[in-house]
Amino acid sequence: MGVLALAGVVLTPVAADASREPTPGPSSVTDVIDQDGLGGFANETVAYGSHARQRMDVWWTPDGQQRPGVFLIHGGWWSAGDKRYMKSIVRQYADLGYTVFNLNYRLSGDAAWPAQRTDALAAIALARKNAGQWAFDPSDYVVIGFSAGGHIAAAIGTYGDGINGLKGVVGLSPIISPLRAYSDGEKSKEHNKRKLRKAAIRLAGGCEPKGKCSRVWASMEVAWHASRHDAPMLTVHSEDEFVPPLQSRLLKTMLGQVGVPVTIITQPGINHSTALYREPGVAERVQAWVAERLGAM
Repeated sequence: MGVLALAGVVLTPVAADASREPTPGPSSVTDVIDQDGLGGFANETVAYGSHARQRMDVWWTPDGQQRPGVFLIHGGWWSAGDKRYMKSIVRQYADLGYTVFNLNYRLSGDAAWPAQRTDALAAIALARKNAGQWAFDPSDYVVIGFSAGGHIAAAIGTYGDGINGLKGVVGLSPIISPLRAYSDGEKSKEHNKRKLRKAAIRLAGGCEPKGKCSRVWASMEVAWHASRHDAPMLTVHSEDEFVPPLQSRLLKTMLGQVGVPVTIITQPGINHSTALYREPGVAERVQAWVAERLGAM
């Protein structure tokens, strides 16, 4: 691990951060909000915690066969967004034969980091504990995140020294380094870069990356927690978007040092997150990478 200095702020990575945050235990599946069968699929919305945002939609094929899983994490500056906007992407992966978990999580206005990572880990733990209920193979799954959700997904990928069953992480315009976003947005004339800087500060609980807040910012830096049993990653960026490919190159360097592969796809233009995913050929490349990690369906 190295030391990153940006905008006059020097933070030293905290290697023990992941070990100090216990992996949350799963809640029992008692809060079934909606259930139906559509097009041969079953789906239900379940609670993995007591907060209103701690919910996930589960889609599965009720044929008794265990299937690989895909966990989807929406974007929205960590402060907005909702799983309901992911339904078309959910159906894509359900149609491909996966059991799909579509997550909501506490937003930055509800709780500061690492609540968002904790929520995603809790959802995964609940899914693995109740795998038989959802025709899910708990030893074979990937996590796909979009923008701020890509940050959460990548943070899961570098949590501890690997997570059981996690075979890969995909980020669409993932914010790998909130500290870099903070620095890039300081004097930028680009609205989205300035907005992202403010969003990162809010995620950190309203603290800027110095003094007493340096530890939470270090925790938010995905690449600083690289270890040799982390999941391989695929990231996709537009060349000129406000979350540039440089973010993922930082991750590739750090994970590469411990032997974990990172693949970076770049597309021309400025499209971001789900708009980028919907460009011709992008979803297909992501799906091919997922199939390779999980085994072709």
